[in-house]
Order: sequence, then C-alpha cells, then structure tokens
Amino acid sequence: MKITFRLLLSVLLLLSLVTPLFADTIRLKDGSVIRGQVIGFKDQQFTILIGGNARGRRGQTTVYVEDVESIEFDSGSGPSATDDSSMARNNPPPINNRRNDPEPTASDPRIDSPNSSAAAPTFFTIKVGVKADASTNGWTNSGLVVRKGQRLRISASGRVSLGRGRFSTPGGVANINDNDKLMRNEQTGALIAVIGDDNDEFILIGPRREFVAQRDGVLFLGVNEGDLTDNTGSYDIVIEAEASGR
Repeated sequence: MKITFRLLLSVLLLLSLVTPLFADTIRLKDGSVIRGQVIGFKDQQFTILIGGNARGRRGQTTVYVEDVESIEFDSGSGPSATDDSSMARNNPPPINNRRNDPEPTASDPRIDSPNSSAAAPTFFTIKVGVKADASTNGWTNSGLVVRKGQRLRISASGRVSLGRGRFSTPGGVANINDNDKLMRNEQTGALIAVIGDDNDEFILIGPRREFVAQRDGVLFLGVNEGDLTDNTGSYDIVIEAEASGR
C-alpha cells in the first residue's frame, strides 16, 4: 500500500514539473495537440514554450504555420510581435486563378461593431509585405491562420506601380477602368483580402479595415487589379489578430 501511494505521489510530482504556466492549445493537422505558451512568430514558424513551473524548467519547440489546424490562446498569453516582413509563401495555392467572376454579395460589413463583452480582447501583431505583381499568382500568404469569429485589424501603407505610369496607394485609384479586377465595384489597386484558398468572398481592406472573420482559413492579401504582369512594388501591412481564447 505504501509503495502504491509513493508511486502515485511521484507521478503527481512529475506532472507538476511539466504542466505549463499558460495553456495555449495548438492543434496540428495530423491530430496531435501541443499545450504551452506561444511566444513568437517568425519565418512562418510559431515558437512555443512548453513545460515550466516555479523552478523555471522550460523548453521550446517550433511549428510551421502550414502544419497548424488551430490555436486557442490562453487569455494571459499570445505570440509576440514579429519583425519578419517576408512571410509570403513561394507557391501559395491559386485562388480562383483570379478569374473574372463578379464578387459575391455575401454579408461583409465595412467595419463590424465592437464586441460589447466586458473583457477586452488581446491582439498580437504580424507584419508582411504584399507584392503588387503576379509572382505568387497575385496573392501573398500572410502566414496567419484565422478562425471564424476572430477579430482582425489590418492597416496598410506604401505605394505601388500599376504599370504604364500609373501608381496606387492601398486605397486604390478611382479613375482607372479595369473590367478584369476581382472586386469590380471597388477602386483599382486597392488592397484586398480573402480567407482560404477555396473562397471567392473577397474583402476590401484599403488603408485600414477592422472586421470579424466569417470562416476558418489562411488569410491571403492582394491588389485589386486584373493585369498584374507589369506591376512593381509592395504594400507594407500590419495585421493585429485577436489572441483571446474562445
């Protein structure tokens, strides 16, 4: 009986040494789950602090964003701001091949009303450069996997060339006609977004936009123009994503 009690006590002590102080839950696409504290994002990899107790015994691991199914953040944690501005994947999945279908009319308010919950949400920051050319099929992978209901704040700056002596800021240019652009009723050259590589519900971002994600998926960013082959330059994007556990 004493041996059994001592064994149980030893197991409980071992668990206390490896239980993380924070409880971020990282679910991978292969079905495995990592519990720890997400402390950073760089080069398309999340850095996760695992283990830890009063003695500070902790280790770190990294996970590529493409292997992550979802992340549920502890209310007291969240990845730190990244200084990486080159998160665009070399070969992102084609999104509708930028075909000329009219944009959908699904509900997509310009700025969603703030949540009236008592606890203010926590946000983490990602920075990325969005190329105006066709080098990645017209879309830049932000490196962020969003979840339905997650609040996003996106701000953009910079100036790109649309070819033939024409230039645009993230708000777009009103006097350029373009029947081939994805969002035909919005200004040419404006910053746009889409969630998921199988989705045609494009979102106008412009210089700044706050909205709530209507579905799960990777956030892609692009320029609202039909012919990107003669474009140069990029927009500088700052994404603030809600990190509060849901």
